[in-house]
Amino acid sequence: MTNDRQHYLTPEGAQRLREELEHLKTVKREELAKRLREAIQMGDLSENADYIAAKEEQGFLEGRIQEIEALLRQAQIIENQNAAGVVQMGSKVVIRIDGGPEEVFHIVGPAEANPLKGKISHESPIGRALLGHKPGDEVEAQTPGGKMRLHIVRLT
Repeated sequence: MTNDRQHYLTPEGAQRLREELEHLKTVKREELAKRLREAIQMGDLSENADYIAAKEEQGFLEGRIQEIEALLRQAQIIENQNAAGVVQMGSKVVIRIDGGPEEVFHIVGPAEANPLKGKISHESPIGRALLGHKPGDEVEAQTPGGKMRLHIVRLT
């Protein structure tokens, strides 16, 4: 996560990452340190499965801490951007896909995307298709499942 690409986060997403970081640095690190101390006290480390597993977990933990710190350092915080009247980063948009029921999507950066919770990346096919358009517009998105017609109902 240390590349030059811009990372976008909503204020809520940035707060969740800060909370996760705090938890990892305090609670998880302490739990892991305790496990490592206990494993070391068992003796021969070359054949100590608990020690080996704890060291491996420590590597993953420290990697995740570094990843979150880099993401927060490089992130641009996006607010709900509906004042402009067009879909942009941070917008919450109500759409109909192929004439179906209304669905609400929040346009976010890839780090926060969670389609099951209605958060789609601005880099996704649907996100890209919606950007720059306004309520009443119909756009087409080419997705892995085929073409979709999107009708923008309103911004919320």
